[in-house]
Amino acid sequence: MISQYRVHLQTLVLVIFVVHPSRPVCVDVPSETEAVLGKPMRLTCIFCMKREEVKAKTRVDWYYMPTAAEKDIIPEKTHIYKYEDSNAEDVDGPFKGRLAWSGSQDLQDVSILILNVSYNDSGFYECTVLREFEFGFFTPSFSKTKNITLNVKEKATDDTTAIYSEIMMYVLLVFLTFWLLVEMVYCYRKISKSDEQAQDTAY
Repeated sequence: MISQYRVHLQTLVLVIFVVHPSRPVCVDVPSETEAVLGKPMRLTCIFCMKREEVKAKTRVDWYYMPTAAEKDIIPEKTHIYKYEDSNAEDVDGPFKGRLAWSGSQDLQDVSILILNVSYNDSGFYECTVLREFEFGFFTPSFSKTKNITLNVKEKATDDTTAIYSEIMMYVLLVFLTFWLLVEMVYCYRKISKSDEQAQDTAY
């Protein structure tokens, strides 16, 4: 009876470890800040939910503010995109017809996509998320604001981190190849020496 109980317990633990990691994990990652002229650009905004099984009503608003031409003048913030009740809408303005929803179905990722980026798209973007949870008669709400500074360039700049990583990879490959050759030579000499000693002992 005890052994059967242990088998069931081990099976339960195995199921927990196998099933649990298969659940999607929400990770808040920063948005890219460099766009290429004429290419699409994804503005990343993530608002993770600690308990995904809780029902929530989510509203997302995106705002744009151009770079200030003068230090003393504060540019006006423009409402450019809205998502509410499964309806996405790009508001009338300079981005009309050039914005597309790029978020997830569970609304943890509420990113948008700028189509055909122009130089005028450089500036500051604000993502505001309002989430209202449903707990019977109690409906708490939480909000999050994320700011993104976007720079538009004619050509994409080389990623120095990727270049350094590639160089280090080749250096590591060369080092491992050299180390393998040294080990092979060492083993060959050791075997040869053992054979010579065996021959001397035989005579």
